Amino acid sequence: MILILITAIVALAIGAVATMIVQRNMATSRARTIIDEAKKEAEVIKKDRLLEAREEEIKIKAEAERQAQQRISKVQQAESKIKQREMQLNQQQGENQRARNEIEQTRQRLDEQLAMAESKKAELDSLRHKAQEELEHISGLTAEEAKDKLVESLKDEAKTAAASYINDIMDDAKMTANKEAKRIVVQSIQRVATETAIENSVTVFQIDSDEIKGRIIGREGRNIRALEAATGIEIIVDDTPEAIVLSGFDPVRREIARLALHQLVADGRIHPARIEEVVAKVRKQIEEEIIETGKRTAIDLGIHGLHPDLIRLVGKMKYRSSYGQNLLQHSRETANLCAVMASELGLNPKKARRAGLLHDIGKVPDEEPELPHALLGMKLAEKYKEKPEICNAIGAHHDEIEQ
Repeated sequence: MILILITAIVALAIGAVATMIVQRNMATSRARTIIDEAKKEAEVIKKDRLLEAREEEIKIKAEAERQAQQRISKVQQAESKIKQREMQLNQQQGENQRARNEIEQTRQRLDEQLAMAESKKAELDSLRHKAQEELEHISGLTAEEAKDKLVESLKDEAKTAAASYINDIMDDAKMTANKEAKRIVVQSIQRVATETAIENSVTVFQIDSDEIKGRIIGREGRNIRALEAATGIEIIVDDTPEAIVLSGFDPVRREIARLALHQLVADGRIHPARIEEVVAKVRKQIEEEIIETGKRTAIDLGIHGLHPDLIRLVGKMKYRSSYGQNLLQHSRETANLCAVMASELGLNPKKARRAGLLHDIGKVPDEEPELPHALLGMKLAEKYKEKPEICNAIGAHHDEIEQ
């Protein structure tokens, strides 16, 4: 039994040893395999690194060659420019040498001509002296006496010529001064008249918000067309904030358009039929206000017996300006000044005041005339049975304007 146990133990020991030997051999074989694979991978990596290094070397070499080629090209271009510059300098030197040669030849010719001129001058002096002696012998006058007579004769001719020349200069100066004065006046009018022209042709209607612009224009623009047709005024609705521009040369029409727009916007009902109704109503109100203004002005100035049409024209002056001043205010001031001057001169102040008030009625006609306003005012005064002295005073205003 013990023998069997010993045999089993020995067999286990031998098996364990054999197993260890087999495992060691297998580990050794696996290590060798791993080492071989590592060597192979290292060889592949080495080859890849060598290829990359060669490629990088080729790239560096190509880049160096390219830079070297660029530098060579720049050097060649610089050499070419230097050669061209040398050729230009050589050409300039040749041209300068030719110019110096020509200058030297010209100087020699001038010296020769100068010498000839000196010789001719001496010869001419001699001939002139001989001719002067012969003339003195023939005329019986010395050179000084002949010179004095010639100077006197030339003085008379010079005075006559100078007088004629002075007259020509004076005439030309007058003409030039007249043209220059007109030019200065026109330029002054162009510079100053812009604001007055805008004031006389444009009225700005203020609104609370830009939404009202769309209501004033209406669908497809029918409201604004109806308003323009009813008032005769151009209505400009643009990007100007909270404002509408009324453009037209007739100040009464502009005022009618402004008041009509004010009533339409306040009422809120804006359509073509309503527009025509409001414009007609406002036109009637303005006409009544014009007549009332004319009557009140005549009463304030103590002027009686004016024709109703003249009273209406006086009232229209309220809506017209002249040289930046309201025409009615200007006419009232003129009337008072005329009365004061008439009193100082011992004349009739009432007639003078009447003529002063009416002197600019030709500026507010119902239709555009071709006559100057002073002549038109005189015709209106004659038409409405004003006295001849009043008509003549208004017409005399035209002569003052012409002067």
